[in-house]
Amino acid sequence: MDVPAGWKAEIIEGSIVMSPAPSKPHTFIATKLQWRLHPAIPDGWDVYQNVDVRIPLRSGVFQPDLVVLPEALMLDGVPETQAGDAALVVEVTSPGNASRDRVEKLAGYARAGVPLYLLVDRVPPMGPVITLFGEPQGGVYQTLWTGKFGDPVPLPAPFETSLDTSDFPG
Repeated sequence: MDVPAGWKAEIIEGSIVMSPAPSKPHTFIATKLQWRLHPAIPDGWDVYQNVDVRIPLRSGVFQPDLVVLPEALMLDGVPETQAGDAALVVEVTSPGNASRDRVEKLAGYARAGVPLYLLVDRVPPMGPVITLFGEPQGGVYQTLWTGKFGDPVPLPAPFETSLDTSDFPG
């Protein structure tokens, strides 16, 4: 599919959804998280941006802000990866995509069996919040942790680290 420069395309619930390039604060948060994840990434894995991940049973191909995948999958010549191969996906909301990240992507990643989903929600009505979802059962996540910007995010195995969010813009 031809996507205009500066835009990305995803297939969510069987519909093509195009989004403009993220804002500077969005990109700032994603970049900080990527750097902070690196020391905790298991050997043979890495954290990536701009990777298409297939969501089975949901007619979807999502492009998370960050995804932790085995390095070998990045070199296998296949244009997209199964979401269930990820150890962690991260979505940072923007005003135009927040509801999709909170609802459709939450359900899609859980149904795909992604062990951990970190939702960095910049735009909820009550102020910025970060939620870590995990333990997907029957296509539904458990909420493992919720906090506000500034709180350290505790990541369980295989990461066993806390992510600093003290400099996240509100």
